[in-house]
Order: sequence, then C-alpha cells, then structure tokens
Amino acid sequence: MADGEIVLDLPTMRVSYEHGDLHESDLAATWHDQLQIWLDEAKSAGLAEPNAMVLATAGADGYPSSRTVLAKGLDARGLVFFTNYTSAKSHDLMATRAASATFPWYGLHRQATVRGTVEKVSQAETAAYWAKRPRGSQLGAWASPQSIVVSGRNTLESALANVERQFADAETVPVPPHWGGWRIQPEVVEFWQGRRDRMHDRLRFKLGRDGWKVERLGP
Repeated sequence: MADGEIVLDLPTMRVSYEHGDLHESDLAATWHDQLQIWLDEAKSAGLAEPNAMVLATAGADGYPSSRTVLAKGLDARGLVFFTNYTSAKSHDLMATRAASATFPWYGLHRQATVRGTVEKVSQAETAAYWAKRPRGSQLGAWASPQSIVVSGRNTLESALANVERQFADAETVPVPPHWGGWRIQPEVVEFWQGRRDRMHDRLRFKLGRDGWKVERLGP
C-alpha cells in the first residue's frame, strides 16, 4: 500500500437505516399511485435524478445486464422508458419480453422495484414524448449508434456534426425510425423501506388471477 493511500474497509461500511417505516395502512390503493407518491417524495427531498432506475434485462442466453435509464411514463398500464431499438437492452427485451427496474433512493433509505413483461409503446406515445425532448437530445438520438463499438470519440462527434447539418434548416427534428419507448407491464411491484438492525419493511403488490394483492416479505 502506497503512503497516504486510502483503503476502504468494505466489511465495516454500513449505515443505520432510521429514516422511516412502511406499514400496510400507509400504501396507496394501487401500485402506480404508491410509486408516484414515492417519486414525488424523492423529488421533494432534492434527490438527484429521482426518476432514475436501474433496468435489468437478460438475453436469449440468459446472461444478465443492467444499466441506469430514466422513467418517462407511469400509469396503470405500466412504467415507460425510451431508448434506441437497436441497443443491447432492446435486443434483450425483444428476446425475452421481460425486465425488472429498481429506483434506488439512497437518500431516503428506500427503493422500489417493478418487474414484469414488456411491450413497445405506440408511435403516438413516442411522438408525444419526443416533442418534449431538447433539440440537442433529439439530434443525439439520431447520431448515436447505441451499444455499437466505435473507433473513438471523434467518430461520435463527426456523426453528431453530420446530423446537425442534416437538420440545420428543419424547424422540428423527426423521430428516428429506430427509436421509441418500452413499457414494463408489472406483475410484481415491491416497496422497500430500510429500517435499523436489518429489519426492513418490504411490501409488494402482486398480480394474480383475482387481481392485485399486497404481501409483506421478510427482510
């Protein structure tokens, strides 16, 4: 170990979760109402990117992959995010038609996980969201060969410059044919609230033949 080097003692790193609790009586009537409440509370608490979620997928070979994306739609139908349909995540989703997404609100000692099947959103939904994106993000979606190996940063800068010239005289930038939204249609939605001594609260909405029911899980 070099002089002055800081070594993290991982086994002793821990935080006592004492921010709050979660009881069955605290839950909203539906999973999406409860998720909206927690999203609103994360935003009010000043957490960075409160709608950021870790999206987990697996390919046809069963090999898992995860990355952070932003949730951009939430209602009774499910949870929506947008991406390149030629990306690695989209290839996984097209192969298995299933995904899991977790919102990690560390500052509130809580997280929410949504798991279920996936579907592409309609072109109308994609167009409505696309119109709200900054022009720079729209151009970036056209320029980026997402998940494809590139020779260097200059390749990306050159691609963006070409797209900027292509749409220089266009008042609006159209939606790329390879870009759109995915909706996770939940079968299970878990709300996790950290508590001291690892006695966390875990309540989940689970979809069955008779509709949704709430279950408590051991921590």
